[in-house]
Amino acid sequence: MLHLIAESTLTQALVERIAGGDDVVLQAGTVWAAFAGHRDNAKLSGLLAKGCHVYALSDVLAMNGIGHQQLLPGVVPIDYAQFVGLTVKNPVIHTWC
Repeated sequence: MLHLIAESTLTQALVERIAGGDDVVLQAGTVWAAFAGHRDNAKLSGLLAKGCHVYALSDVLAMNGIGHQQLLPGVVPIDYAQFVGLTVKNPVIHTWC
């Protein structure tokens, strides 16, 4: 399953609804959760620990002034072509906003 997360704050309740192995794309203000040292790093680390693949849109990172080298280890920056590839790979998509 693909989870598109656009909430400005990453909640623990949302994280608990994501199954191990799922793909997660951080969008909008949620990309800040991937910024190394952010208070929500532990929640993303929990997703990574259960085998989720966590991505952040490169354009959104750039708009927020977040460089790829500033991301929490394990979070992968992707462009829109890679994003489209994830939507093709995952027939079930859940949007959280």
